[in-house]
Amino acid sequence: MTTKQQPIGSGFGAATTAEEVTGGANLAGMVAIVTGGYSGIGLETTRVLSAAGATVIVPARTLEKARAALQAIPGVELEQLDLLDPASVDSFAERFLAMGRPLHLLINNAGIMAVPLTRDSRGFESQFAANHLGHFQLTLRLWPGLRRANNARVVTLSSGAHRYSEFNFDDPNFERREYEKWKAYGQSKTANILFTLELDRRASKHGVRAFAVHPGRIATDLQRSIPLEELQNLGFRDEHGHIPEDQLRLYKTVEQGAATSVWCATSPALNGMGGVYCENIDIAQAVPADHKEMNGVMPWAIDSDAAKQLWALSESLTGPTMDLRNLLRPYESDGLDMVEGGLPVPDTSRKGPMAFHSG
Repeated sequence: MTTKQQPIGSGFGAATTAEEVTGGANLAGMVAIVTGGYSGIGLETTRVLSAAGATVIVPARTLEKARAALQAIPGVELEQLDLLDPASVDSFAERFLAMGRPLHLLINNAGIMAVPLTRDSRGFESQFAANHLGHFQLTLRLWPGLRRANNARVVTLSSGAHRYSEFNFDDPNFERREYEKWKAYGQSKTANILFTLELDRRASKHGVRAFAVHPGRIATDLQRSIPLEELQNLGFRDEHGHIPEDQLRLYKTVEQGAATSVWCATSPALNGMGGVYCENIDIAQAVPADHKEMNGVMPWAIDSDAAKQLWALSESLTGPTMDLRNLLRPYESDGLDMVEGGLPVPDTSRKGPMAFHSG
């Protein structure tokens, strides 16, 4: 069933923290993967899910940095992954699938923002490649684990910056138009929402639901590529390099910034829902293209035709690594038989809601 893009009255607000969102839920026995789960809101997401009892796997490009950040969180598993390297994505997914574990929660949290023009080894613009294509490939490669979980959720971090740009299907990699880093970032964040929309449409009948998240405005290492002078010119920093006093109310703490991700991943209020963009711990309101306030989701990001088109483009750009038929062969004995379109027939012998118990 299609979920309406409108608030449901979650009872939470912008100031609610990720820990408060869990409400004492017991996630014991659940397995989560959090990309970028060693920095900023990703680290807080890892901490809160782990504290609630989940086994959290954090894939990282720089293992030493991740290990230092995660040393205070018990039970977290660290793995190598570079979202800009297709072979690295494949290798990580293969290692996970070989363990035979279910994957209850996939949090596509990692990302880069407003970087100078760089390209990956395939020639793809880096923000599009890291923020969308890497997570697209990762999600589809992990499909057998998601399917095995019997009610899994995929949460992909988008941004209010999706309003900066529609997805440009004619030139997604800035090969024929002048590169604008903020437009490229906005395009990648629009792609995150469109991916969520189409993933949920394809996967919901198999017990996998998808959500896109705007975490809010948070001062984290994500802004590391933006010069201080630029932040000052944009009005985001004062002459001393601090957030201006009159803007402090617009910012969230890291604990608050992780809350919508954790809510989308764990809330029983979202059972049976998916394919929506969320902010401030609720489903966001769909707004018109001329909407001026920095809230809501723009129409081009929830266009079902654009979502289907992006899915087809993403498959063509990521190539044979998306061949789910080969990936699923080892799991056919578990009832994961194939049907047209690359998705498995659900195993109707396994039923039951997601296990969220207070305690």
